[in-house]
Amino acid sequence: MQQQQVGQSLIARHQTITSAESLTAGLFVATLAEVSGISAVLPGAFVTYAAAAKTKLVGVPAELITTYGVVSDQVARAMARGAQEKLATDWAISFTGVAGPDALEGHPAGTVYIGVATPSGKTLAQRYQFQGDRQAVREASVAAGFDWLAVLLSEES
Repeated sequence: MQQQQVGQSLIARHQTITSAESLTAGLFVATLAEVSGISAVLPGAFVTYAAAAKTKLVGVPAELITTYGVVSDQVARAMARGAQEKLATDWAISFTGVAGPDALEGHPAGTVYIGVATPSGKTLAQRYQFQGDRQAVREASVAAGFDWLAVLLSEES
């Protein structure tokens, strides 16, 4: 996984990061915390498993969730943007989706949206479809998040 590359890049740039995690339940930030020295750029993170937590902790408008559902591009973007604003970080990443085994909101298990808020003010989201059991989907989501951050970090340099 790319957590070392991403973590070291953030440390070298003195750029902070946070996460807002739903289906990954803190797995991204726990993995990032394996990087030595990451405390210099990681002030904290949010686990927003329930819809109400997304609203209360990172400010996702309840109307957005009602309109688009928690498994959506719109909510992934709002989670990232909200986490970035709450902790005033340079970067934020969010994860929302369906770990399984059952479908949610009409989305099959393995459907994941990852959102990223960048230092330049962009808020992006990508949809992924992963295979496997709950843990495999969660791990694939975190790996995809690190891969995407590595690309975005190289583009923002």
